[in-house]
Amino acid sequence: MENAASDRVAARLDEGNDPCGLIVTDLVALIGHVQASLQLIEAAIAREALLAARQADADTVVLDDVTPRYLTASTALKACDAGLGTALDRLRDSGAAARLLN
Repeated sequence: MENAASDRVAARLDEGNDPCGLIVTDLVALIGHVQASLQLIEAAIAREALLAARQADADTVVLDDVTPRYLTASTALKACDAGLGTALDRLRDSGAAARLLN
């Protein structure tokens, strides 16, 4: 899969596209994917909390709590989102990327 991704990047660079612009475009897409994943995790946590509340009302004991896994994934994705945001900000500070984003 990495080879396919690098082949696409090489093909785009060969087409004469601005490498900085391609990086900015990819970062924006990645940030969108990460944020969508964060929303899915938040929805899953809310769903699990609702199910747990319903089961608690029915005097049922729940032994398999998946919320910590969601929270771990959420923490990792938030760090990733912050790192990608920082990378995008640094590229925005460069002259080539600034004209693309404005």
